[in-house]
Amino acid sequence: MGGLKKILILLGVIIMITLLFVGCSNESEVKQIIDSFTKDLNDRKFDKLYENISIKSKKEISYEEFTNRYEKIYGSINARDINIKIKEIDKDLKILASMSINTIVGKLDYDNLNINLVKEDDRYKILWDESLILPNMKKGDLVRVETKKATRGKILDRNDEELAIDSNVNSVYIHPEVFNKNKIENIDKVATILDISKEYIEDTIKDKPSSQLVHLLNVSPYENDRINNLKLIEGISIKEEVSRVYKNSEALGNLIGYIGNITKEELEKSKGYSQTSKIGKAGLEQIYEDRLRAIDGVEAYLKRGNEKIEIGKVNQRNGEDIKLSIDSKLQDSIYNELKGDKGASIAINPLNGEVLAMVSSPSYNSNTLVTYKTKEIANKWENQNNIQFENRANDSYSPGSTIKLITSSIGLESGVINPNEYMDIKGESWQKDSSWGNYSVTRVKDTKRPVNLYDAVKYSDNIYFADKAIKLGEEDYIKGLKKFGIGEKITFEYPMQNSQISNNGKLDNEILLGDTGYGQGEILMTPLDVVLSYSALVNDGNIMIPRLVISENKESKVYKNAIDKKYIEELKKCFKGAINDEDSTGYLAKIEGKNIMGKTGTAEIKNSKDDNSGINNGWFVVVNEDDPKIAISMIVENINKSTSEYVVPKVKNILNYYLN
Repeated sequence: MGGLKKILILLGVIIMITLLFVGCSNESEVKQIIDSFTKDLNDRKFDKLYENISIKSKKEISYEEFTNRYEKIYGSINARDINIKIKEIDKDLKILASMSINTIVGKLDYDNLNINLVKEDDRYKILWDESLILPNMKKGDLVRVETKKATRGKILDRNDEELAIDSNVNSVYIHPEVFNKNKIENIDKVATILDISKEYIEDTIKDKPSSQLVHLLNVSPYENDRINNLKLIEGISIKEEVSRVYKNSEALGNLIGYIGNITKEELEKSKGYSQTSKIGKAGLEQIYEDRLRAIDGVEAYLKRGNEKIEIGKVNQRNGEDIKLSIDSKLQDSIYNELKGDKGASIAINPLNGEVLAMVSSPSYNSNTLVTYKTKEIANKWENQNNIQFENRANDSYSPGSTIKLITSSIGLESGVINPNEYMDIKGESWQKDSSWGNYSVTRVKDTKRPVNLYDAVKYSDNIYFADKAIKLGEEDYIKGLKKFGIGEKITFEYPMQNSQISNNGKLDNEILLGDTGYGQGEILMTPLDVVLSYSALVNDGNIMIPRLVISENKESKVYKNAIDKKYIEELKKCFKGAINDEDSTGYLAKIEGKNIMGKTGTAEIKNSKDDNSGINNGWFVVVNEDDPKIAISMIVENINKSTSEYVVPKVKNILNYYLN
C-alpha cells in the first residue's frame, strides 16, 4: 500500500513538471512570436509579417492588400519605435498587450491590444485583423492625415527689411508626354535657360510616366527672366510653391545661412522632426533653429463611415520672428568693398554694442542653397575649393598693430608709458639684450630721432611697443589684456572663436611678451574683439556687450571698463594722429570735417623670422568721435600691397557712405 502511494505521488510530480515545462515552453514560444512581430513592424518587413499570419487570415486579405495597407498607413503617420509588451496570456492563446508607437502626432499609447494565436503545423500563427495595425481600428476603417502648414519665423534687419522669409518660389515641372515631342530641342533650351546640364534633365524624366508632371527644380523669385523664357517651351509647367526665400545678396550668406532637408543623423538627434522636415544648416538659421522653426499642425484620424475617430493631433505653431541689429545696406556696402577678397569686417554702434554689420568674404547667396546651383556657380565654388562657406567673421587672427591701443592703455595706466617721454631707438631692428641671440624686433620706419607715444602710434613703431610690454611684465600685461576681454569667452549670440593671449595662456618668455605688445606672438583676436577695443575710445573707456538679436537682447550693458577715463584724451590724440597726420599709416582714411581715430595693422603669418613664404594679413580699425555712430574693423587675408594702400581706402569708402 505504501509503495503504491509513493508511485502515485511520483506520477503526480512528473505530470506537474511536464505541464509546467510545456507551459513555460509555450510561453517562451509566444513571446518569440510577439518579439518577431514587433521587429518586423519596426523594420517595415510587412512581407515577413504576412508569412506569420494564419491561413484563415490570408483567405480574408491578400499579400498585396496586406503589405500595401501597412505601408500606406504606417507611412502616412510615420510610425516608428514600436514597442509591444505582453500583459496576459490565457490558456486559449489570447494575448492582452500594450502598444506604443511614435508618430507624426506624437507618441501613441494603447493598453488594449488583443493578439490571438492559432496553431498550424506545430507552429503558432497570428489570427490577424485590422486592430493589429492600430488597436482601435476595425475592418473598413480608413486612416486620414490632415496637415495645416505653419510658417517659419522671419529674420529681419534693424529696419524691418526681410532677410529670410517663407514665400513663393517658382517650381519647374516637365510634362513628358508634351515635352518629349521635341525632346532634344527642349532639353537644349531648358539647359541653356537654367544653366544646368542636359544629363540632369534626362535623368529627371527618365522612366517617368508620360502623363505625370515631373518636378525638375525650384527657381528663385528673383530669376523672372529665366521663368518667362521657360514658359515659352511646350511641356514646361510653372507652379508657385512655398519655400524659404532670402534677400538677394551674397553679403548675408554666411551670417544668415540657409535651411535644407534633414539628414538621418540630424533626425536621430532632433525631436519632433520627420523625414521630410527642413532644418537650419548654417548661420542664424541653424543657431536659432528652435526659435525660427515652424511646427505644422497635424491631425490623424480614423474615418469610419461618417464617423471621425481621432488618433492624435499636434497643434500648428508658427516660428518666432527674430530682428537683428544688422543694417543690411551697410552689410552690402562692406561686402562690395571687399570685392571677393578673403577677409572679414564687423561694424558696431560703439555706444550700445549693436552689431551693424558682420561680413565674411567671399560668401554665397543663400537662395542658391534652397533652389539650385547653375553650372557657373558650381564651377566657381569648385574652383575656389568652396571657400565661400568659411565664415571668417568669427575667426580669430593675429591682430598685428591694432593691438597697440591696448598696449598703450595698459602702459599709461601702469605708469610704464609716459606720453611725454621719448625712447631713443637706433635703426630699424632692436633687441633687449644679447640673450635674445639672433632674434630682434623690426620696425617699418627709422624716424632718425627719439619717439614718444604719439610718434609710436603714428608710425606704428613695433620696437617702442615691444619695449613697453617687456617693462610691464607678464602679470600686469595679461591683467591689462583681460580688461579688454582678451583670453576670455565673450557673451554673444553668434558663436565666435575665442581670443587667446598665447597658446598656453602665459607670456613667460620675454621675446613672446615683447612680440605680443605689438600684435605678433601667439595672441589671437577676432574682428569683433578688435572693433570692441576701439569702441571704448568714444564710450568713456567702456566696452559694451555686443548684441546681434535685438528682438530678444534689448538692453545695452557694459561688458568691460577697459580704459581709465583719465587717459582717454591722450589716447584719442594719438589715434587721431594715426589718421590725420600726412605721414601716418592711416592718412588715406582722413575725411574732411569728420573726427575719426583708428589704427592700421599688418600681421605677418610666418613659421620663423626668416620665413619668406609667409603671408601678410592687413587690418584697419576706426571709430568716429563726433556723435559716435560706428566703429568698424576689417581684415583682408594675404595682401600683396601695403595695408595703408589696400585696406584703408576700403574702410574710408564705407565711412563716407555711413556717416554721410
